[in-house]
Amino acid sequence: MDSERCNVKLSVYPSRGLVDEKFTVLVQKAPPGFQMTIHALHQSEDGNSLEAFAHYTADACGTINLSEDPSMGGTYVGVEPMGLLWSLKPAPGSKPGIRLSKKNVQTPMEFTISVYKGHQTEGFVDQVQLACVVVERWYMAPGVRRVPITEGGLIGVLFLPPGSGPFPRVLDLWGGGVDLLETRSALLASHGFASMTINYMDPFRKKAETTEAGKIVNNQYFETALRVLQQHPQILSSSIGMLGLSFGASVTFKMAAYSDVVKLKCAVCISGSHVQPVDGSVADLIEYCTKNASKIRVNTDNQVITRDLLLPIPTDPTMKVDVGRVQCPLLLIVGEDDQNWPVSESAQDIKEMMERAGNSHLLTILSYPNTGHLINPPYSGHVLVSTFVIECINVDLWGGEMVAHCRAQEDAWRKILVFLMENLFVHNSANTSE
Repeated sequence: MDSERCNVKLSVYPSRGLVDEKFTVLVQKAPPGFQMTIHALHQSEDGNSLEAFAHYTADACGTINLSEDPSMGGTYVGVEPMGLLWSLKPAPGSKPGIRLSKKNVQTPMEFTISVYKGHQTEGFVDQVQLACVVVERWYMAPGVRRVPITEGGLIGVLFLPPGSGPFPRVLDLWGGGVDLLETRSALLASHGFASMTINYMDPFRKKAETTEAGKIVNNQYFETALRVLQQHPQILSSSIGMLGLSFGASVTFKMAAYSDVVKLKCAVCISGSHVQPVDGSVADLIEYCTKNASKIRVNTDNQVITRDLLLPIPTDPTMKVDVGRVQCPLLLIVGEDDQNWPVSESAQDIKEMMERAGNSHLLTILSYPNTGHLINPPYSGHVLVSTFVIECINVDLWGGEMVAHCRAQEDAWRKILVFLMENLFVHNSANTSE
């Protein structure tokens, strides 16, 4: 064991990078045919731990390369260069149902990659490591700046890329179960976009306790956010896009179709629907869902399925966004096994509406089989179920199958970045005199 421990060399390159950047894991100087387990461990900010592991056998040169060699067992199988991240699961003793997440984006996520003798499946804390490396993964690239936003009654954070600008801008909206999540905006800024995320659910919850019932969170609230972005001296005022997930996609649909204050250059809607009271606020959409609560299903595992809340897709024009009014490129990201929103049915109706209106040339639909609702940036894992809170606590079923969902996240994120670059950076280069 001592000689094997001395000889085995583990390297991870790059050991420091962005969360959406692939790394290469390489084991060298092992005995030919030597069986090893490669293990990843991450301690989250709340003290819980996640782990992943895979079984490999060294080749004739005593080498294992995770970018080329297949795992024969563990939390994933096959050739999966980033499987040690996207297959992370709660470690023994940690809280069930936790997932890979980050609140403080100004510090890195750290992962300890280790090599163990033999094909192990448990008890890693009691095993002797043959080698280990700590790697860092960041949402904020060097030089990205984080600016808290409180103007106009907003609660938000703006991330600015390195340099003086001007930068194209993106308003980034998460879904209904999140108050303020900064990860995606920080990552967008790391790719050159000035990105602002805002808390629109906490103001709703506070107002919902009053007679106004959350009416404050309406189109004007989001237009205020767009104005704040527009007025920043380092931001290109003519080049703005929106990106929304779930409830955030509902808002994005409305702004793309109806806002007279700011005309979007492009919009990305992930796992969302255009079905909503057209003249209503966030509170009105939640109230509409609440009235349809009889359509909620609960499976044998007591997991809540809410995709039927908006079905059938209404024909009443006051109950769905008139996407025929959209005048900018629109990208829809659809998980075909989404158990939260009827995204496939919504995408089909949007396609038909835009074909009738003559603006379907602006529409791109990326539809992914066996993919669930929470389509996040790559290597963040697959969330099948989690606790979800708006007006009550549920254990929601999001859908999807792990490998297919994680591959969809990687493909969708790459294409989202290309879409934003094509539609925002083109305008940036054409209007640098502004």
